[in-house]
Amino acid sequence: MVSTGKAPESHSEAPAPIDADVTREVEIDDAMLGYRGPAACRAAGVTYRQLDYWARTGLLEPSVRNVSGSGHQRLYSFRDVLVLKVIKRLLDAGVSLQQIRVAVAALRDHGVKELAGITLMSDGASVYECTSDDQVIDLLRGGQGVFGIALGSVWAEVEGTLAELPGERPDATEIAEHPGDELRKRRAAKRAG
Repeated sequence: MVSTGKAPESHSEAPAPIDADVTREVEIDDAMLGYRGPAACRAAGVTYRQLDYWARTGLLEPSVRNVSGSGHQRLYSFRDVLVLKVIKRLLDAGVSLQQIRVAVAALRDHGVKELAGITLMSDGASVYECTSDDQVIDLLRGGQGVFGIALGSVWAEVEGTLAELPGERPDATEIAEHPGDELRKRRAAKRAG
């Protein structure tokens, strides 16, 4: 059975911290901006059909606005688009959709700031989460890693593409409609004063 897991623990230093000013700016924008399906597709390099299928099957649902029915537009956050691009890269590398679902679930456990410090390594069957260079090296030494995706690089690509695309801000009503979303509540309270 193939499983996704963390890379072997290394006894070396922790990875260098991410530039807090850059991640803070993206986190603020992420809380207030959403991107419609066509913009998310363009930034992530996926088709609208893929995007719709992944939203309907729960692989990646939009976190800014997830609605159904005609006349309504889903809105994807920066983080959503980042994960979409990672999904696309994993698919292109031949990783099964089942393993991608496990990897996406593991990425959900990380804050936006932490994502830029993660490298996903895969041998085409399993996906490993590495948070330090030593973990990547350990995987390569063990013959497990065939390719890697440095999320920091993907972050920069997505950020550059989204800067050129139109975004929308959800209104207060939409934010209130998601009572179980603690992060959204905290962001709304922070904006309100």
